[in-house]
Amino acid sequence: MGPGFYRVERGDTVSKIARANRTTAQNIARWNNLADPNAIEVDQVLRVAPPAGTALASAPSSTAPARTGGTSSADTAPAVSGGAIRPATSISLIWPVQGDVIRGFDGKSSKGIDIGGTPGTQIVAAAAGSVVYAGNGLRGYGNLLIVKHNADYLTAYAHNRALLVKEGQSVAQGQPIAEMGDSDTNRVMLHFELRYKGSSIDPSRYLPPR
Repeated sequence: MGPGFYRVERGDTVSKIARANRTTAQNIARWNNLADPNAIEVDQVLRVAPPAGTALASAPSSTAPARTGGTSSADTAPAVSGGAIRPATSISLIWPVQGDVIRGFDGKSSKGIDIGGTPGTQIVAAAAGSVVYAGNGLRGYGNLLIVKHNADYLTAYAHNRALLVKEGQSVAQGQPIAEMGDSDTNRVMLHFELRYKGSSIDPSRYLPPR
């Protein structure tokens, strides 16, 4: 786990983690696609520093007056083991790897985009979520990772040389999850898919311009 990430411990809340990292609960929730800030889990890895180019909400000043009543929703539920990802209707992605798009999405023979690169190039999670598949049992995909982000969206990362995370593991946006390779294909590349309710959609429409 590199700098800018934090592994949740028992008793943590989003607000507590935000204060320890001099940021806001809103930033933590946004960087990790937390539909419900109360739903963090023990051992979940959270991004606590912004991805490149991400705007920051201002952290509260240490001289701000104390609240006179009530608590934020992020304060009310400490981390517990278990739990499920809550439904959401949208997703904010970052590029999983730097490189040229060598093949685009057409919805038929290409259900994602292919990004070229060199062996071992680091691949990161395009959004926060939970790894629901890590293996090489799907023909044509090589070493494959599938990450579930919420009730509607999944991303898939194919042809990897090495997988750095396991099934059931929570990942933060921008966390390294694989190394680029050429497993079950004839050139080094990442085949990247975005699926909405089980159907492949064009990921380039959800990725930031570059």
